[in-house]
Amino acid sequence: MSSTPARATRLGPVARLAAALVVLALGLAGCGDTGGDDPAPAATSGAFPVRIDHKYGATEITKQPTRVVTLGLSDQDPVLALGTVPVGAIDWFLERPYGKWPWVQPLWGSTPPEIVGERDDYNMEKIAALRPDLIIGLYSGMTQEQYGQLSKLAPTVAQPKGFEDYAAPWQDMTRLAGRALGRPEQADKLIADVDARFAKARQEHPGYAGRTVAVVDPYEAGKYAVFAPSDPKVVFMTQLGFTVPDTIVQAVGKEYAAEIGSERLDLVNVDKLLFLTSDGSAEPRVKADKVYSSLDVAKQNRAVFLPYENPPLGGALSFSTVLSVPYALDQILPLLGDG
Repeated sequence: MSSTPARATRLGPVARLAAALVVLALGLAGCGDTGGDDPAPAATSGAFPVRIDHKYGATEITKQPTRVVTLGLSDQDPVLALGTVPVGAIDWFLERPYGKWPWVQPLWGSTPPEIVGERDDYNMEKIAALRPDLIIGLYSGMTQEQYGQLSKLAPTVAQPKGFEDYAAPWQDMTRLAGRALGRPEQADKLIADVDARFAKARQEHPGYAGRTVAVVDPYEAGKYAVFAPSDPKVVFMTQLGFTVPDTIVQAVGKEYAAEIGSERLDLVNVDKLLFLTSDGSAEPRVKADKVYSSLDVAKQNRAVFLPYENPPLGGALSFSTVLSVPYALDQILPLLGDG
């Protein structure tokens, strides 16, 4: 077997989608104008005016917003969780992640949003026509120029300060959405409730503590993306008590994943191995890999294969929001066993 070091690099198209929150199928279509069937909850007393720091400065919001446009890939989740139905949202790659997932579908009710662009490519005319009183672009790659244009339409909250684009934890984005909507206490409670769910899971599964883990996308025959400890999918596992081996940390370096060939699958010979799969051919393909089948993790059946879709288990891990994380806990814990 080759001793070539694992190479951390920018991945191919399939792996990039996986790393960035794989969303693959059709969702709801249509447009909305009212922002929901029911009025949004009232803001916390004294919540406004509020000043929110972000990547491009600070934005002051003087009153509770009622017509919110979300431009981040997952921004609709915390906004919906806080009781506001956005009037506008974006497509991703000509897909509809805003309303596709089971953890969010019920919250849209009968008012799916107006589609105001694709990932980081906004239709300013459509946004203006919606007459928003707040624009949120937290999980986005919004540029300074776009921010300037959007700020002329409504108060705009760009990416969280202090993080790379698409790198802020879901807790930070939930708190910023809560402040912008005038519901900071509700946001804190939502986060605390998820933290309590993780604490309960750790208590009920003490065997997870200290066990090694790897999360991998077998995106092509003989090619594997091993995700970094900072990736939301891996963070989910470490919050359950698992740990990432130093060999993976070193292989990934500063990238979000290490791309390896079969010859370096020794990196993922861990106590619990999660394969995230995009189609039904992935699992038999991996099991047929001679290097993989020689590992203890394979021989002792310590690997779990999770589809991105049908059901969207990998999708929930990848989306990593205040709504998708509880769904992932409900669905994935029974598959992990006791460790």
